[in-house]
Amino acid sequence: MAAAEEPSTPPAAVVDQLPPGQEVSDTVIELAGWVVATKDNQGYPFAIMDKAAAQILVFGGDGRLRGAAPGLFGSAVGDHTAPGIAGLALREIPGRDRTTPAGRFVGGFGPSTDAGRVLWVDYDSAVSMHPTATGVPAEKRAERLASPSPDDNRVTHGCINVQPEFYEGVVRPTFERGGVFYVLPDTATLAEVFPEFVQSRGTAQRDGEGRKRSSGR
Repeated sequence: MAAAEEPSTPPAAVVDQLPPGQEVSDTVIELAGWVVATKDNQGYPFAIMDKAAAQILVFGGDGRLRGAAPGLFGSAVGDHTAPGIAGLALREIPGRDRTTPAGRFVGGFGPSTDAGRVLWVDYDSAVSMHPTATGVPAEKRAERLASPSPDDNRVTHGCINVQPEFYEGVVRPTFERGGVFYVLPDTATLAEVFPEFVQSRGTAQRDGEGRKRSSGR
C-alpha cells in the first residue's frame, strides 16, 4: 500500500463516547505513539481496538485522535481465524470460532454479498466494522454498547460494531480511502501479534534504565 497524504484541514473536535471515568490502557497509548513515530500506518488513518476494554480509538493519518468509542466484538474469546470461515453463513459459524482476530490489518470499503458496501477490517477472515443492527432484538446490541462495563460487549460473530452516530461521524469519513487496523489480542501475547512494537518498547525501556544509571554518577 503506497503512502497516503490527507488533505490539510483544520483538526476537528475529538468525539469521545467512552463511558465517564473509563481509562485507555498504557498499551494502547504506547502503540499509537509507536505507529506515528515509525510511520507504520504509511500516512493512512488507523484505528486501535482493545477487545478486553471494548474500546475503539480512531486516528487520522497525521496521528491526531479523531474519536474514541465503545465497540462490540466477537462472542468467542480468542485471536484465531478458523479456516474457511469467510465462506460460511453467520448461522453456520461455530460458537468457538466467533472471534475477532488480533493483528495488524490493512482494510477499506468494498462490496459484500449481503450488506452492500462495507468497511472491511480483514477481508480474508470476513471481519468488517459496521454500525449496530437491530436484526436480533434479543442480543440487545445497542444496550450493550451503552453499558458502562466492557464485560457485556462480546456478542458478534466476529465483526466489530459501533454506535451509528460514531460510524457516520468518525469511522466512515476517516476510512473512506482505507486505513490500517490494529486489534489487540485476547490470549496471544503482544510479542506474537506485534513483535516490532514489543521489540522497540523493550529497547526504549533499556535505554531509559541506562540513562538512569548514568545520571547517578
